[in-house]
Amino acid sequence: MHELGLMSSAMDAVLQQARSRGAQRVHRIVLRIGALAGVEPESLRFAFDVVTRDTIAAGSTLEVDAVPARARCAACAEDFDAGTDYVFSCPRCGQLSGDLRQGRELELAQIEMS
Repeated sequence: MHELGLMSSAMDAVLQQARSRGAQRVHRIVLRIGALAGVEPESLRFAFDVVTRDTIAAGSTLEVDAVPARARCAACAEDFDAGTDYVFSCPRCGQLSGDLRQGRELELAQIEMS
């Protein structure tokens, strides 16, 4: 379950930011996760509960913003929803595309602390 390692790294960054700002409590954490990032949201939530235990983030809320996969067609310059099957075919002209524009994100987007 690599989600535990990912969440542990994210929590390290959160706690470092909280310490550098003198925060006493973390209330909310927002992660942006792409459809093709290979992360299982439910496993990530479980890992969140584990890694926040006994920290200033214990009891905080984890929000996951899902980022859909989008690709760009080189032939017709069309941006399109890529889906999650790893074969990106332009719905306009049928050309295959390897130009994935979004969907692999795994970002710490926001931390709410006091």
